[in-house]
Amino acid sequence: MIKLEKITKSYLHGFNRTFVLRNINLEISEGEFVSVMGPSGSGKSTLLHILGMLDEPSSGTYCFFDKPVQKISNRKRTDLHREYIGFVFQAYHLIDDLTVYENLETPLLYKKIKGSERKSMVAEMLDRFNMVAKRDLFPSQLSGGQQQLVGVARALIMQPKLILADEPTGNLHTSQGEVVMDWFRRLNKELGVTIIQVTHSEHWASYGDRIIELEDGRVSADNSATETVSTELSHTESS
Repeated sequence: MIKLEKITKSYLHGFNRTFVLRNINLEISEGEFVSVMGPSGSGKSTLLHILGMLDEPSSGTYCFFDKPVQKISNRKRTDLHREYIGFVFQAYHLIDDLTVYENLETPLLYKKIKGSERKSMVAEMLDRFNMVAKRDLFPSQLSGGQQQLVGVARALIMQPKLILADEPTGNLHTSQGEVVMDWFRRLNKELGVTIIQVTHSEHWASYGDRIIELEDGRVSADNSATETVSTELSHTESS
């Protein structure tokens, strides 16, 4: 599904060049649940933005379903976003003058889904994330965690083939985070949705099948989640 070859991202500041990503080689198959971890500044969010075609690498090749992304037109990228990719960002990106219900309904309008089906799909998301009582509120009337839940629900309502999530539980209480991650796991296991999440939490990372660790813009480790958790436990026990 995704193949990166020698992906590098850098910025020129005067006469100095700053590297955010360095020679990233990575393959992610359809149906995988991948967690990307690493310290602040390691390039996690930049990598996610490149995978979502929201940013472009300085060099290297990115193929999405065997098609070089650099050769895909802007219009085709928009179509890919609409048909294949769901984004979950910490910044929410909700529409301020629309209610919770309308924010959830908006992407369905773009896909020209019939009214009765839209109503059913929105109702399911409101119920799933315990937001029925918030349906007529505006984003400014919600807490940060509630806004993030709406952002997650809006991404999932599109039933995307690929979910890209940047700290999807970052502003949530543990119980809310469990709801989100359980829903991710269900989508992955039951429907084969590919999920790539950036997280600082080993607990949330363990929901995935595979953990990729970045350090100074490079892949420093790429293991199954089970191997990573076992290693952490052995280190804890030995100390």
